[in-house]
Formats: sequence, C-alpha cells, structure tokens
Amino acid sequence: MKITERGTVTIPKRLRERYGFAADVDVEFVEDDKGLIIRKRIKGQHPVDRVRGILKGPFDIDAYIEEIRGR
Repeated sequence: MKITERGTVTIPKRLRERYGFAADVDVEFVEDDKGLIIRKRIKGQHPVDRVRGILKGPFDIDAYIEEIRGR
C-alpha cells in the first residue's frame, strides 16, 4: 500500500470486512512506541482510554505524593 499525495490509504477489502470498517465509520489514529494504529472510534469511549499514553515514561506515584506533601 502507498499513501497518496492527498494522504489517503486504501484498506484492503478483506481487512475492512474482518474489522468492520464500513463506509462512513469514524476511525482514529493512535500513536504507540511501535508506530501508528488505526481503529474504529467507539461512541461513548471510556474516559481513561481517551487519555491513555499522555504520561511518558515510568511514573512513581508514591514519590509524587511525597513531593507534593513537602517531605
């Protein structure tokens, strides 16, 4: 597959049928450490899923709490 000059990509029919990508289905692109993921946008998506991946790297919540408490 190639990306056209206008930035479009054709998803093969067998994959559209397998994953339910019909005409007029909303999709979203999600970045991860391995590349780009395309998935159907689900109405009423869980709020945690919308912010997943915002924080980068390991995060020590205990150290953060101690820091904000001034210890």
